[in-house]
Amino acid sequence: MSSSAATSSLHFKSISYASPRPGLKLLVTGAVHGNETCGTKAIRRIIEELESGKLNMVAGSVTFVPVANPLAYQRGERSGDRNLNRKLQPTSEPKEFEDYIANWLCPLMAQHEVLLDLHSFRGEGEAFVMVGPENNDGPVEPFRFAQQEKAMALRLGVNRFVDGWLSTYARGVDRRRDYLATLGDKADAVQLLNADPLFGMGTTEYMRSVGGYAMTLECGQHLDPRAPEIAYRAIINTLAHLGLIAGGDPEPVSMEALRIYDVVDKTHKDDRFSRPWTSFDTLKKGDLIGIRHNGIPVHAEADGRIIFPDANAQAGEEWFYLTKASGRVP
Repeated sequence: MSSSAATSSLHFKSISYASPRPGLKLLVTGAVHGNETCGTKAIRRIIEELESGKLNMVAGSVTFVPVANPLAYQRGERSGDRNLNRKLQPTSEPKEFEDYIANWLCPLMAQHEVLLDLHSFRGEGEAFVMVGPENNDGPVEPFRFAQQEKAMALRLGVNRFVDGWLSTYARGVDRRRDYLATLGDKADAVQLLNADPLFGMGTTEYMRSVGGYAMTLECGQHLDPRAPEIAYRAIINTLAHLGLIAGGDPEPVSMEALRIYDVVDKTHKDDRFSRPWTSFDTLKKGDLIGIRHNGIPVHAEADGRIIFPDANAQAGEEWFYLTKASGRVP
């Protein structure tokens, strides 16, 4: 476990509410990353409303985890010992604090049918939802609840729908392994971890792997005062959509559907962007995105949008992702 004395006072906490009537089992998580607090604020607001009687369960059950990573939350940082939302799985030999979280959180996810995971992001940009793949029996992420995820996503109250995460991450891992082969024993621990095929497994991927469905709602920039309200409205809409509270099914909203199709890594600390990019900036084929340390330009191969640009990424880490239009949402 982490050597920090602060961890000795930390604990994991979930709060559950159940109706006498049967229904779906929903899990809502906040602060998987400790500096992403909009979900924590929204969850605590919902709990107050359930306690006061302003909200009432009419079917099924909901479990809230206001702070999934208490060490990172205590520090006000993204991670404690490591990123909880990568390589998320139980382990018989926990070493880092996030391993202990996984040994508590993964069984909790397996007890539920639906997960809403609330996040925010560092750069400027508008809120969006990340969903899983279309139904498939493939080796990367077999799935059978695509329609349920889509229906829920359309009712969260945001206007962008993004898929393709795990399959794109798997392609990135293959590319990283080829790159590491050229480094030999010079590869560092971060580069080795990023080349682990399980490293792309986070909360939603784990939830799907145990038979449920899930989505990540990115509620906006970390400090955007609108983000907690976006998270709150998404929880209310999800509870209503799943029939857990009264009020009827919210109306679906119009959405731009995007598919992640490629990830580009930094290969040297001096790789740099051509301009300060933000998530969902438009790209035209041939646009200059960045310049490698040796002067080689990196151009957009197709029309689309950039997401998760990270100017502070380390060598061997994801630098940015590329998306293109998807036909999943009319």
